[in-house]
Amino acid sequence: MTTPRRDIRFILNDREVRLSDVKSSDSLLDHLRIAQNLRGTKEGCAEGDCGACTVLVGRRAEGGIVYETVNACIRLLASVDLCHVVTIEHLRGRDGGLHPVQQAMVDFHGSQCGFCTPGFVMSLYALLMGNPSPTKHEIEVALQGNLCRCTGYSPIIRAAQAAAEEGAFDDAIVTERDSVLAKLAALDDGARVELTVGEDRVYLPSSVADFAELLAGNPEATIVAGSTDVGLWVTKFMRDISPVIFINHLEELRRIEVTEAGITLGAGVSYSDAEPLIVEHFPMLSTFWRRIGGWQVRNMGTVGGNVANGSPIGDTPPMLIALSAQMTLRSSKGSRVIAVEDFFIDYGKQDRAKDEFVESIFIPAPERGAMIATHKLSKRRDEDISSVCGAFYVTLDGDKIATARIAYGGMAATPKRAKAVEAALIGQEWTEQTIADALSAYAEDYQPLTDWRASKEYRATAAANLLRRFYLENTGTPATVIRGTAA
Repeated sequence: MTTPRRDIRFILNDREVRLSDVKSSDSLLDHLRIAQNLRGTKEGCAEGDCGACTVLVGRRAEGGIVYETVNACIRLLASVDLCHVVTIEHLRGRDGGLHPVQQAMVDFHGSQCGFCTPGFVMSLYALLMGNPSPTKHEIEVALQGNLCRCTGYSPIIRAAQAAAEEGAFDDAIVTERDSVLAKLAALDDGARVELTVGEDRVYLPSSVADFAELLAGNPEATIVAGSTDVGLWVTKFMRDISPVIFINHLEELRRIEVTEAGITLGAGVSYSDAEPLIVEHFPMLSTFWRRIGGWQVRNMGTVGGNVANGSPIGDTPPMLIALSAQMTLRSSKGSRVIAVEDFFIDYGKQDRAKDEFVESIFIPAPERGAMIATHKLSKRRDEDISSVCGAFYVTLDGDKIATARIAYGGMAATPKRAKAVEAALIGQEWTEQTIADALSAYAEDYQPLTDWRASKEYRATAAANLLRRFYLENTGTPATVIRGTAA
């Protein structure tokens, strides 16, 4: 193995930064505001909900640079190694004045107090960089993770539309892209990164094999991919997360493979990276997918991490369980494959040895004609944690139910199948009466708890109603639209 590197390296706006005294809990936001005196990036919620801290992080991919909006408040500093970090201060127009997105916000009165404005500008800029002619709906989706309490969204949307009409931007990020790419390539020595500050330790493995070796030697380490959950351990719970192994830079874990058998997602594939495949192969799940966090969270968060943290209210496990997904666990000793539903043993307990990590998730192709849906109930429509999340997979043999896989999050200590409900459905005719008769079986499957998100009575009623909804969506006219679209 090559000698470990003892610093992280990245480009901040237009200059190179090298840091050796980085702790596992240091956030990108604190570094920008305190160490770099770049105060345009704000701290609002400190949990990735308000978007005031939005910056762009560019990473090398397929010979170019992919820029994504991220929440700097929960993005840990060490994870931007070999990236290009762009803050609001770097945006400017051709004449050195306001950038067209900034000017549009002024012209269309898209700002009042101005606290949230830099975050909105960065989100809109990122949207227009990748989609020069967005629809109103696409603008709204891009702003899911940005909260404004005084201006209102209509003038901000009008500003976005006006900036789109302005046309292509001839700004620094565009004109300097090749130069930035060359600089990032020059910074990459291919070595493992090891940082030590007192008792605090940070590791960035050089490969997946190196990751397995590191974890074998540090089985108590915190594994950090997108930090959309771990970031809150730091900002809200002040938890000591050292030692940390960061893995978001490992391209081997970002691989996506599509075959006739199904889709394989590397554990480091973000929600945003996976979204085109979900839309293409599981179009009936696309609306649900865009309700996982806001845009910034989907850019950072990973499907593998959402499963690995074992949360009973994670968004993707019910869907993956209903779809019969499998996961590959790897260690320095080898790999093994288990069903996603078997991964969850009890609250806070998963079928994963301390030296194992999630390497990939395989989603089998659905049967032709399969009826599929996932529905999420939450207090806010966008960027909120599930109160109840229900996932459904049903196939018919003639008029009778041949297969039924139903899973819920938020109803038990783990994401869990409704096996008694499934048994009540299989072999029966696909009718409203069959659904009604099966509802009593929910009491055998779940005894939900009451917490601040929902009462046990609400959860029990909502879970049953989601099955009714699934039936109504797949009868009559809607069935001709939904059934068979995944084939």
